[in-house]
Amino acid sequence: MTTNTLFTPLRLGAITLPNRIIMAPLTRMRAGAENVPTALNATYYAQRASAGLIISEGTAISPQAHGYPSAPGIYTTAQMVGWRAVTDAVHARGGRIVMQIAHNGRNSHSSLLPDGALPVAPSAVPPSLPALTKAFQQVPSEIPRALETAEISGIVATFRQAALNAIEAGFDGVELQGANSHLIEQFLEDGTNQRTDRYGGSKENRVRFLLEIVAAVSTAIGSDRLGVRLSPFGQYGGIHDSSPQALFTFIIKALNQHRLAYLHLIEARGSEIGLTDELHQDALNNAALFRPVFDGPLLSAAAYSPESAAQAIEKQHADAIAFGRLFIANPDLPKRIQFGLPLTAYDRATFYGGDAHGYTDYPFYNKPAAVSA
Repeated sequence: MTTNTLFTPLRLGAITLPNRIIMAPLTRMRAGAENVPTALNATYYAQRASAGLIISEGTAISPQAHGYPSAPGIYTTAQMVGWRAVTDAVHARGGRIVMQIAHNGRNSHSSLLPDGALPVAPSAVPPSLPALTKAFQQVPSEIPRALETAEISGIVATFRQAALNAIEAGFDGVELQGANSHLIEQFLEDGTNQRTDRYGGSKENRVRFLLEIVAAVSTAIGSDRLGVRLSPFGQYGGIHDSSPQALFTFIIKALNQHRLAYLHLIEARGSEIGLTDELHQDALNNAALFRPVFDGPLLSAAAYSPESAAQAIEKQHADAIAFGRLFIANPDLPKRIQFGLPLTAYDRATFYGGDAHGYTDYPFYNKPAAVSA
């Protein structure tokens, strides 16, 4: 089958895309000192500017929000200046880029946080995965501190400010990280949210945190520059809910009221985000399941090939497809797909942390002039 359908324009709110090949948000752990993006980061993103849209790696909204060593933030002037170099480099190559703003919640470690504080969460339920320290050491996860009710409005306000900072740094919009067992999803699902206040119990209460953030960010930058990422049926880090289909149907219907730029769903078949490789074939198709529920543009991610991506769009299950590992190894991925060129294999050993190797040294099929950050 052809992949021509991936090369038709698409409008996501205020952002017009020339193609439907999205660069997924990818944690790479290569920020500089004080979590400031560097010229190396600018080169990496600019190399991939031919994507219909780049979604940045998850970026911490505050010092408390970090979950990984050498990951960037968007809460200091220096970080905003570093990110401005990234957005300028992407725009100079004709690209579009939004920032994924995130709070890792319980998926963190005290060595990454101010004054060695414990990670925070809706409830004192630890993740099932080990944590990474500031020195990249893998250690047992810590039991998080349950947030006080009075603290939650402050985190909502911090998401709002992070979105404003992202726009000031030159981003075309922002995406809320409500997936992959980050803080927002920890509030959403009853396996991690055991609260008894207005943010816990019923699904209406558990969704309140997300909807308050969506409302605050929409007011600040416009809902037409806001996307939301969710991972229905995901199990990353031990996240789970007793009635996931009912929960996410409720969430998506509620998001319709805000007229978002897009909804971004991760398919549970992605081995690192949900079911094991052996169970992939039995995983529900989130795009197909929730497409009838959402009124706006829908992005789908996880374990797509160029051919299956085109098929998903042709079936109207999604409007665009996000690629992660293929974009890591193929900076010119749209060109390779369009012309049927061979794809470079990725090296998983270089995914997280390190230098230019496995980051900016993957080849272009016909390498253009060096990118100037």
